[in-house]
Order: sequence, then structure tokens, then C-alpha cells
Amino acid sequence: MSRAPQPPPASPSFFTQFIGRTRFVVVVAVVAVLLVAFSLFLQGTLQAVLAIYTSWRDIVDGIQDTEQVVGQKVAVQFLEIVSVMLKAVVFYLIGLGLYSLFIAPLNLASSLGVESLADLEQKVVSVVIVILSVTFLEHFVAWEDPQATLFFGASLALAVGALVFFQRVSRDGGERLLQPAAKLRARRELFEDGSEEGRVEAREVDEAEQLTAGRTASGEQP
Repeated sequence: MSRAPQPPPASPSFFTQFIGRTRFVVVVAVVAVLLVAFSLFLQGTLQAVLAIYTSWRDIVDGIQDTEQVVGQKVAVQFLEIVSVMLKAVVFYLIGLGLYSLFIAPLNLASSLGVESLADLEQKVVSVVIVILSVTFLEHFVAWEDPQATLFFGASLALAVGALVFFQRVSRDGGERLLQPAAKLRARRELFEDGSEEGRVEAREVDEAEQLTAGRTASGEQP
């Protein structure tokens, strides 16, 4: 049974356009976050240059400490630099993702797999887990207080476990809520056609109903 043709959508009101245009306020956050990322990248670079210079200067001048202590000191310095760079990556991903989601789509964001807020959340949580791992590695290499290192590692293990659990639950829930056709249509209309007002296609409603019916029949929660 064919559906009756739908009338063309009415032109959006001024208030609808105004509400839609408020998304550009995100530019303020994007600029601020990218400035923080650039600052951290620059600080990490300067720290790397100083650490490399100091380590080679100590070797050339002849150091008094034992080789093991020197190796630990250099390793900790370099791990701190890695931690700073990873923190910069977190801010960079947030700025990039916010711009691609609210202002205009970027191929760089798509290539990194950031197509939604859920994707951005997954990427940020993944980098945070790496940062926590590097932080524990710093304490493990330094090995100043074994008992404190043990407690620190246990607390980090709990935090990382909670983040991994949250990541998995969030990923499963996001997959259930995905509507690729509706999302792609909305992105095309918003970013290419400049339409701030959304609409629901009858075909998308039918697809959602079929998807919900299929999940209900297989015993999944809609």
C-alpha cells in the first residue's frame, strides 16, 4: 500500500532558525580547548628539549650517580612528557569533535571515528585510560615507596576498571540508539542545505518500527 505524498515542509520560523544558530556558541569552547591543547603541546615540546639536553649533558660531563638511578630519572622525565602530550591529545580531540559535531563536519574527525558525542566520549575515555597507565608507569619506574606504589596501582586499577565498564556499557547503548539514515540526513540538511529545522521521514519511522520489532522478537531491550 503506497503512502500519500507528503506536503512540502513549511519554512522554519525565525525562532526556530535562532535556536538552531545558537550552536555556533560552541566555537567559543572549541577555540578555548584548542588553545589549551596547543599550549600543552608546546610545553611538552619544551620539556622534551630540556630533558634531552640535560640527560646528554650529564653523560658528557660525567655524573656521580649510579647508572641505574640515572636511567630511572631519565625514564621518569620522558614518561612525564608522554603524559603531557596525551593530555594535549585529549583536549585536541574534544575541540575537533565539538567543531565537527556542531559547526561543520571535518574529514579528520570522521577518519578518527568521531561521528557523534558517543564516539567522542569513547575516544576521550580511551586516551584517559592510557594517561592513567602512563602515570602508574612513572611511579613504578621511580619506585620511591613500594607500599605507596602498591596502593596507587590499586586505586588506578579500580579507576581504569570503572572506565572500561562505562565504555562498554556506553558503546552497547549507543549501538542500540543509532539511526544511520536519520542521522546522515540531518547532517546533510544542517551542514549542506543550511536547514536548522529537522523533519521525520515516513521511511525512517518504518525502519525504526521494524528495528524495534526485530529486537523485541529476539528478546533484546529496545
